[in-house]
Amino acid sequence: MQFTLNNESVDTQDIGSDVSLLDYLRENQNLTGTKEGCASGDCGACTVLVGTQTEGQMTYKAVNSCIYPVKSLSDQHVVTIDKLQEVTQSSPNLTSVQQEMFECHGSQCGFCTPGFVMSLTALQLEKSANSEATDEPGREQVLDAISGNLCRCTGYRPIVKAGCNALEKDNQTFKIVQPSSKNAQNSATNEYQTATTNLENFFAKPVTEKDLQAWLLLYPQAQLIAGGTDLMLAVTQQYQSIPQLIDLTHIESLQNINETQSHFEIGAAVSYQKLESFAKQQAPVLYQQLLHRLGSRQIRNRGTIGGNICNASPIGDMPPYLLALNAELEIINNQGQSRRLAITEFYLDYKKTQLQENEYLARIYITKEALAQPIQIFKISKRYEDDISSVLGVFVLTNSGTMNIALGGMAAIPKRAFETESLLGEHPFNSDAKINPNVIEQACEMLAKEFSPMTDVRASAEYRIAATQNLLRKASIAFSQSDEQLGVYHHA
Repeated sequence: MQFTLNNESVDTQDIGSDVSLLDYLRENQNLTGTKEGCASGDCGACTVLVGTQTEGQMTYKAVNSCIYPVKSLSDQHVVTIDKLQEVTQSSPNLTSVQQEMFECHGSQCGFCTPGFVMSLTALQLEKSANSEATDEPGREQVLDAISGNLCRCTGYRPIVKAGCNALEKDNQTFKIVQPSSKNAQNSATNEYQTATTNLENFFAKPVTEKDLQAWLLLYPQAQLIAGGTDLMLAVTQQYQSIPQLIDLTHIESLQNINETQSHFEIGAAVSYQKLESFAKQQAPVLYQQLLHRLGSRQIRNRGTIGGNICNASPIGDMPPYLLALNAELEIINNQGQSRRLAITEFYLDYKKTQLQENEYLARIYITKEALAQPIQIFKISKRYEDDISSVLGVFVLTNSGTMNIALGGMAAIPKRAFETESLLGEHPFNSDAKINPNVIEQACEMLAKEFSPMTDVRASAEYRIAATQNLLRKASIAFSQSDEQLGVYHHA
């Protein structure tokens, strides 16, 4: 398996299936400009650019190389800080982002600087490639771009200033020189035929679901990977090995969002970046109230909706949203047999789901009727960006006037509050744009009986109960008085 690295073709045939791009860069290519900070995709020190061929041109995005399997990079172009000036042909010796970081004193110890430069360069490339004007202020774009980069000593003001200054420059000609044709790989190569078949170092990149099913039949123990933003932590944090991996990122049918007369069908390997574009048009509350707080820009560029579902974390961000909308899942086995399952039936216990060893999640189905209902999403976390929820609450005002309530961080699984919903269904809480406070308080008491959350480093059990009760009160007010000012921050 080959990919292009700083305009040079490299071969990873003999590299282990679970070796990260970061380790490969530093240990195999001696490109040490890319740093390891957290090895979990949280700090951004390892950020690099990965380019994918789209309509004859490479489209680049910032990713965390510490949790990116190097063998997932077939047909792609990786650019690192070491060769950034060379591949952009910047003169005399710095790109505009690097120059502004220097002039604005945006670096002190310098350890995190390569990651900041690459994140801001990705933003600059996006602006240069996009000729359409955007209403989003430059500062907001910069803050989004570096939301996954942590600075430990300088502070963010000079870095943000450097990013804003770089964006104000004429970037229409700023680009990465395209890899030469001799380095370009044949994207039509059927990886089902060419994958390494060593049991101790097995990595396949099927291009169709039939190929995926065939590999699952031959290698039932293989792990499925798309974004890898959680799975790779087993390697980097727990020092486990994953000798058999099947990559889903080349299967087009798993990366599409299709529309029918009554539904939207979202492929399990759809990235959050792609989901953002969909949500802007079809689910604006999801976009405004949750997606921009789900991980960082680097994580959203790689992480997938299916991975968040199948990871079965009780504090995953997407499951409560899908639970509240009564989404359905399509699950397919290695024989090609398909079954549909309500997501409310999918989670069994902590990290346990209905998914069998020989099955994979293919698609998520959401009805247009469900998406059209009023919805409120609240995420409580210690940090506003790039953090895991202490509590996540999703509240849907149904067409029948009842409320669907789904919570994360309140049980061993993401869970619907069916008993509380039943109480609210029996006793109307909303009439003539006014809430019935007695009913809401009864519902809050029911929530405390229905859930027994744990105490951990993120929050105590008492805090989680109190926060969830307040979120229910807040959602009730929002549904009754849509123009009501609920607070300085929507999430708090």
